[in-house]
Amino acid sequence: MTLEKKEGFDFWNDHSIEFLEMAMKRDYQERVEACDGYGRQERSCGDVIEIFLMIKDAAVETVSYDIKGCLFSHACTNALIRLVKGRSVDQAKQIRPEQIISLLKTLPKEEEHCAVHALKALHSALDDYALKQGVSRF
Repeated sequence: MTLEKKEGFDFWNDHSIEFLEMAMKRDYQERVEACDGYGRQERSCGDVIEIFLMIKDAAVETVSYDIKGCLFSHACTNALIRLVKGRSVDQAKQIRPEQIISLLKTLPKEEEHCAVHALKALHSALDDYALKQGVSRF
């Protein structure tokens, strides 16, 4: 992981506290063997995000993840978890990249694809959960 210093940009002082917290947080980074929904997305660059969902009473009780990717992917995935946890499965499906970007406040424009990547992994996990419940897709 490299933190290149752009001209006139100080990574630690110019990013929001929300971005820094989500980028460094590893509380939910774990692989879960027996989960209710599993999703995996790989980008052409090789970055991989895996999402593991535990659902209770049609609500997202726990979200775990594993990432082979950059700091921005970690930030977006942790922000997504904050937005998803405790919500109904239907509400989780409605989350949009703009909500992740807004929560982070200082996600660079050129890294906004990481929010989309994290959401695709979540949608894959929600679809897996739906299939296990006998529903074609949410």
